[in-house]
Amino acid sequence: MNVNFLNPFVTAARDVLKMETGVTVDRGDLKLDLTPHFTEEVTVVIALIGCVEGVVFYSMRASMALQLVSRMMGEKMETLDSLAQSGIAEIGNVITGRAATRLAETGFEANISPPSLVMGKDATLSTMGLPRLIVPLETECGTMTIHLALRENRTTSRQAADIPTPTKPEM
Repeated sequence: MNVNFLNPFVTAARDVLKMETGVTVDRGDLKLDLTPHFTEEVTVVIALIGCVEGVVFYSMRASMALQLVSRMMGEKMETLDSLAQSGIAEIGNVITGRAATRLAETGFEANISPPSLVMGKDATLSTMGLPRLIVPLETECGTMTIHLALRENRTTSRQAADIPTPTKPEM
């Protein structure tokens, strides 16, 4: 995986979590893993397609998800009902959207899928042999772990480079 894909996600997560929930974020030690991911209690899954392709997971304990959504909504959420699930999926969506914008600024445009939510501990998510860069983000609400299984799509990158820049029509 291109390590240049890391910073847009860490920066976006730090910014979004601070803005939406008021938490501060400290990045833990990075790790590379080739095995399937066994989910935490709540995992947001979002795919990327374009010059960057793959998938990103945001995994956390249910207690952290509830705290984040409670802060975001301004009211205490007791259960991961449909509103809380929507809120936590939206946090992952906004983080990934901002990261995709930052990637595009460096020449790696990508579209993101709508978020999916996996509820339940130890569900197996395979990245089909694509290595995952694991990035723990420590907050006062708990640890959110970002799993980046991304690669450069060289075909799309080359095609994008070959597209001529449009010119203004003469009047």
